[in-house]
Amino acid sequence: MRDAARALGFSTDEQDQLTRQLAWWDGRRVLPERLQAAGFDPESPAVQRLIIVVNALVGLPRHLSQHVGGMVLMEDPLPRLIPVEPARMLQRTVLQWDKNDLDLLGILKVDLLALGMLSALARSLQDLGLELAAIPAEDPAVYAMLQRGESLGVFQVESRAQMSMLPRLRPRCFYDLVIEVAIIRPGPIQGGMVHPYLRRRNGEEAVVYPGPEVQKVLERTLGVPIFQEQVMQIAMEAAGFDGDAADGLRRAMAAWRRKGDLGPYEQQLRAGLAAHGYDAGFAEQLCEQIRGFAEYGFPESHAASFALLVYASAWIKCHHPAVFTAALLNSQPMGFYAPAQIVQEAQRQGVQVLPVDLRYSHWETRARGRRVRLGLHLVKGLPREDGERCLTWRESGGALLPASLLQDAGVGRGSLEKLARAGAFDNLLGSRREALWQVLSLQKPTALGLPPKAARPSGLPPASAASLCREDYQQLGLSLGPHPLAFLRDRLRQAGYPSIAETLRKPSGAWAAVAGLVTHRQRPGTAHGTVFLTIEDESGRANLIIWPQRVESWRQAILQGRALAVQGRLEKTGPYVHNIIVENLQDLSPQLAKISTHSRDFC
Repeated sequence: MRDAARALGFSTDEQDQLTRQLAWWDGRRVLPERLQAAGFDPESPAVQRLIIVVNALVGLPRHLSQHVGGMVLMEDPLPRLIPVEPARMLQRTVLQWDKNDLDLLGILKVDLLALGMLSALARSLQDLGLELAAIPAEDPAVYAMLQRGESLGVFQVESRAQMSMLPRLRPRCFYDLVIEVAIIRPGPIQGGMVHPYLRRRNGEEAVVYPGPEVQKVLERTLGVPIFQEQVMQIAMEAAGFDGDAADGLRRAMAAWRRKGDLGPYEQQLRAGLAAHGYDAGFAEQLCEQIRGFAEYGFPESHAASFALLVYASAWIKCHHPAVFTAALLNSQPMGFYAPAQIVQEAQRQGVQVLPVDLRYSHWETRARGRRVRLGLHLVKGLPREDGERCLTWRESGGALLPASLLQDAGVGRGSLEKLARAGAFDNLLGSRREALWQVLSLQKPTALGLPPKAARPSGLPPASAASLCREDYQQLGLSLGPHPLAFLRDRLRQAGYPSIAETLRKPSGAWAAVAGLVTHRQRPGTAHGTVFLTIEDESGRANLIIWPQRVESWRQAILQGRALAVQGRLEKTGPYVHNIIVENLQDLSPQLAKISTHSRDFC
């Protein structure tokens, strides 16, 4: 939509307006009512041309993208067979074939995973002076933390779905983490394997096996196939597949989404199971589970490798929360949560988070004991070279005043303004407004090197807490002062909206009314149109569930609302899993004024 609108002469503002109303679940055709809701006339010639062009482009490749860490190996030089072109990054190349082309010709492709958590772990371990292998195994405190769903920032188990699963699965050992990693995937979910596994694990359902061959494969997962290769093992053990046929079944699983069936392998599977005494019901169930794995399932070895990173990151979070917080902030962008939520979580764990301060901050965020000092890297738009100039000037004993930094240290005036707006001069110059006054009064350095003329004190009163919060979010993406919802609390209470923490103390089934900033929006394909939102206020987070039949009536607020007030029924599963089933929803975004907040949307 945006590309077509740009080509047809729509302004940037119009492009934003057009795309703001769109959602990925709208389908592959432009709906005129969406354009009308965005303020455009679907019958106008310009919009008609746009609709025609967009509908013609849908489904075509938009650009050639590079698989990060995808390596192709051949005995002969690649350009002899495969078209190779230069990538935008220097000394990088892109192959014009996709993975299916390579697979068809039997060319080896190796994927190297680039995980942000590896950077965070490396930073944490370096700070602690540890090796990964030195982390104590099977620590009860780590598992207790995970059983409470306290996994924000922990690799692979920090999503809303994983946080809800942890208190239900209650991992007690490393292999439980292997299961946890693998079970919240489209394969097990769509194959209907999650609830049977939980019931069997909790002793609510008997563990039964349709035959000894299946028991041999599924005993470690309580009779439920969790891992991708278990399906192939069942085919070999219970249906008589040889290695080649099992590998063909694996390839057919991967191609199911494109072709819609397993080809000849489904009939072979059903016949083989029948020949080994398994009834048609089990064969049908297995095929349904295979269909789920076609959407995406984890091999056990992959899940085990990830589980190691889950445990390592959870151990550091549990025992060294300040170090963990600093490592996460220094490794951004990564993970499921923004720096604001990472900092709030650290504060809930008893970590003292100190502001950006030119007297003490380094470029990266640093941890000492249970304290974290935010680094200059968090200041939006601050070039690293200017940040390093400030630090070098400080180490040389130079005065950390805007005039000296501009004239003597060579720091740009724009960078000084960003530092002032981020509060880096607050404790040096007394207030945010005074620091900004001093920076904006600076004259450009002269060729003669004359000392800059110091500005007179502004005499301005200190900025309000709300104004400082707005500046913090604008320049840092977080605030160590009051939460934005704290400024609306009195009005919200009068309107019948207590804090999230107060509301979640109510019993299950109680009427709940809460308000908060939107931090996450999700609509997983496995949820059949249900939308999941997460909101936060100064006291904590709340998970919201919006059923499919209500989504359209609140569409604009769901897609664009930065702050929402909702009413509904509180649903509790155990002491740690809380959801609110939304029955009324109101967009509070206008009340946030100019506070710049961001959410992780539909990814």
